[in-house]
Amino acid sequence: MGETIIEGPLYAPSKKVYPQAVHGRFRRIKWTLLVVGLAVYYLLPFVRWDRGPGMPNQAVLLDLPHRRFYFFFIELWPQEVYYFTGLLIIAAMTLFLMNALAGRIWCGYLCPQTIWTDLFYAVERWVEGDRRDRILKDKRAWTFSHVREVATKHFLWLMIAWWTGGAWVLYFADAPTLVKDLATFQAPFAAYLWIGILTATTYVFAGHAREQVCIYMCPWPRIQAALTDEWALNVTYRRDRGEPRTSIKKAEQLRLAGEPAGDCVDCHQCINVCPTGVDIRNGIQLGCIQCGLCIDACDAIMQQINRPTGLIAYDTDINAERRLAGKPPVYRLIRARTVLYAAIIAIVGSIMLYTLATRSSMSISALHERSPLFVTLSDGSVRNDYTVRFLNKAGVSRSFALEVLGVPAAEIRTSGVERGADGKLIVEVGPDQTRELRASVQVPAANLPKEATDIEFRATDVATGQTASVRDHFVAAGR
Repeated sequence: MGETIIEGPLYAPSKKVYPQAVHGRFRRIKWTLLVVGLAVYYLLPFVRWDRGPGMPNQAVLLDLPHRRFYFFFIELWPQEVYYFTGLLIIAAMTLFLMNALAGRIWCGYLCPQTIWTDLFYAVERWVEGDRRDRILKDKRAWTFSHVREVATKHFLWLMIAWWTGGAWVLYFADAPTLVKDLATFQAPFAAYLWIGILTATTYVFAGHAREQVCIYMCPWPRIQAALTDEWALNVTYRRDRGEPRTSIKKAEQLRLAGEPAGDCVDCHQCINVCPTGVDIRNGIQLGCIQCGLCIDACDAIMQQINRPTGLIAYDTDINAERRLAGKPPVYRLIRARTVLYAAIIAIVGSIMLYTLATRSSMSISALHERSPLFVTLSDGSVRNDYTVRFLNKAGVSRSFALEVLGVPAAEIRTSGVERGADGKLIVEVGPDQTRELRASVQVPAANLPKEATDIEFRATDVATGQTASVRDHFVAAGR
């Protein structure tokens, strides 16, 4: 059996893509999402939200030193990390739902790589001209004018990338203060480091890697290919109408002679406007991000030659087969998988909203000391030690009355904490703070349980009567 020798590179070398400017419905949608998305990203750190004295007034802030996340009226603590889990589930299900409805519309309209690449392309066209101008300039020898244009383009790219990195770090500290510190070189080194990293990645990914990120680096195209089905809407070249391809003049002659002629005039406009250089007429491909720009380009040509628009459109594989069979198109957006994804989003979202609306502004936790589990005193009583932590999420100081329940005659003791008139320990906790103390629960010999017994630590807000409790266990010596 002979050997098969394959010569040549293991992968096709990348070819520079020169997307042409296009106008139309989908291009307007993309411009709108780009402007709104970038405006939110760049300006949101400067939006203020009054939370009271001593609290940060930045609407969206990830306060790492104090381990808090603020989002307008919502304040999340490290103990509430499950909210982020819920957000990740909702994000994943939303991505699955979008894919089930219309393929990679996330990639085409909302992905940060797409948005920043679109912005960089707009700068490139503004400085160097449209597709034809850029191709000719790259083929010709370098001139002073071309060098100046390229230098201007890269300078503007770097400025956009720099502000992109700068805007990111503003979410981690008070934005106006950090901007001032950055300008006067008084900001922490970590801020300059992350600005440098994000400036470099934005400049490289949006300015140079571009479609290579979508085709080779991003895992989502491979994942969505396994999740999609024949009912999902995808940007589709309607071969039943477009083939056979021919020129405008030849198509008219064929139609007059009663012979078949497709609407596609092989003008290559769908390829010229594609940001990844895909020929959609070859079918759905890994490089197609479903942005719809080829639809705008093709519709413009169809209007010019007085043919119906929609030669390229969002369509399904089912409808392509139905048209060939002479049947009308059928669209089924509501089906098992879309209902399932929407139901999961609704359920998880409802749970998160309910817990946010009903969550307490205080909590208590207790951790039983393991070494030793218990101590037997000289009078026969038994003592268990615990680490008790109080959490005050309010913006004012609060006093909590601490008591222990579950074992008769149990007495809780700790140092540095006074007792109230009713004998309960009164624990003071500052605004938006936690307080940890070591507490001992002692039970007389006559009331010792025969086995490990659950006990309850209950904290009561002296001013409002709000309570929080936690359960642990009490261990008696050898019983």
